[in-house]
Order: sequence, then C-alpha cells, then structure tokens
Amino acid sequence: MSFDPTKPANNSPNSSAEMRAQLQSIVDLISSIPQGEPGQNGSDGTSVTGAVIDGTNTLNPGDAAQASVSWDGANVRFTFGIPRGQDGTSGPPITSFIVDGVNTLNPGDPATVQTNFDGANVRFTFGIPRGNDGTNGSNGNDGGQGPPFTNFIIDGVNMLNPTDPASVQTAFDGSAVRMIFNLPRGFTGNDGGTGAQGSPGEVSNAQLNSAINGTSNNSNAVSMLGMTVSDPPTVGEVQAIASKLDELILALRR
Repeated sequence: MSFDPTKPANNSPNSSAEMRAQLQSIVDLISSIPQGEPGQNGSDGTSVTGAVIDGTNTLNPGDAAQASVSWDGANVRFTFGIPRGQDGTSGPPITSFIVDGVNTLNPGDPATVQTNFDGANVRFTFGIPRGNDGTNGSNGNDGGQGPPFTNFIIDGVNMLNPTDPASVQTAFDGSAVRMIFNLPRGFTGNDGGTGAQGSPGEVSNAQLNSAINGTSNNSNAVSMLGMTVSDPPTVGEVQAIASKLDELILALRR
C-alpha cells in the first residue's frame, strides 16, 4: 500500500488499521531513498587556549552594563562596559591620625595595616614582621638589644585627587617610625540652601541717626568770653554777651 495524503479523512472515525498502514507507507518511502557515499571526516577545530580581557570602559551611572566578545583563532576576547556608582556625599573632615597598636609578626609574613574611621580620626593597627634570627660569625659575639620603638611621628598629610588611591610612606630613623599619608579628598558637595533671615542687631543705622538728630551738637568750638563786666555794664559789653550767646546757639544746632 502506498501513502495516501487524503487519509484519514476529516471527522472520520479512528481506524487503527488505516493509521498503521499510513505510517508503514511513510517508513517504506523513507527506506526507498538511496543512500549516498559517506562524506569525509571533518578536520579538528582550534582549541581555546585562553580568555583575554581587552579593556574595561567606565559608563555613566544608570547605564546598562555591556560585554562584547570576539574570537581571534585561539583566545576568547572580552571588552566590558561597567557603569560607575553615583557620587557620594562629602564625608566628615579628618581631624587626626591615631596608631592603636603595632603587632609583631613572624619572619617572612607580609606586613599589614588595618585602618578604620571613627567619625573624626583615622585609626591604624600595624603588623610588622620581625627579622630572621642572625647567626654568630666565626669570631663574633651576640649583639646588644636594638633600640626600641619610642614613638610614631606623622611628618605630613598630602591631599590627592578624589579618585587617586590612598598610600602611606614609612621610614624608621632609629627610634621613631615616621609616616607620610597621601589621602584623596572627597568629591565637592552641593551648595547648601540659603539660611533663614537673622535677627536684627541691637541698633540699626537709621535708629542711630534718628537718636543723634534729637541731641545737641558739640559746643567745644565756641571760645570763652574772658571779659569783666562793668557796673553798670556798657552797651558794648552787653552786645558782646548777646553775640556770644548767638554763637553758642548756632554751634549747638544740628
């Protein structure tokens, strides 16, 4: 029986014999297709030898992160775009640096510095490895006790740009550990709003001028008469007294 695409007809009752015959005819059609010669084996692909990050670009805050991928024949190469964070608010000013302690580590251990900020002070705890025990020379004797650490001295604090990494320069002068700190300053903060109107002073200029205008002027510029009045006074003496009174009145006016 050959395959009949019209069977089963629409809305016809199911017939297992008819369905089996149709499926078998499809199998027969597939089996009748001639088989070609086997193709040649493909060559092995190039293996991945490494992954290379070509660069990382900083994007604006809020931008979506990006990643581009390419293949150079041996390496998978990546280029990333990562958004930076929002600018933070300015932190409180640093008022001093405090060394909380110095711990001695075993020879060969890496030196460590633990830092924290208590709101006003930068606090340090240092871990410094001791040196290896020395051996006596052919004629040498044990050396004496070396000088102790007596003090920590901060020689200076340099302010860096906001994105520069912080660093510490240290030196030992024989008795004191000397340090120079390089610290990035914070980003510039936003300007504050206008403050409330302050209360007026005790006396305004207008009030002071009004009070002065209600007083007499200084009379120091009016000279003394320095005269002896006759008995009875003469007309000239009375006139001199009247003129001096006029001069005094004019001097006291404002």
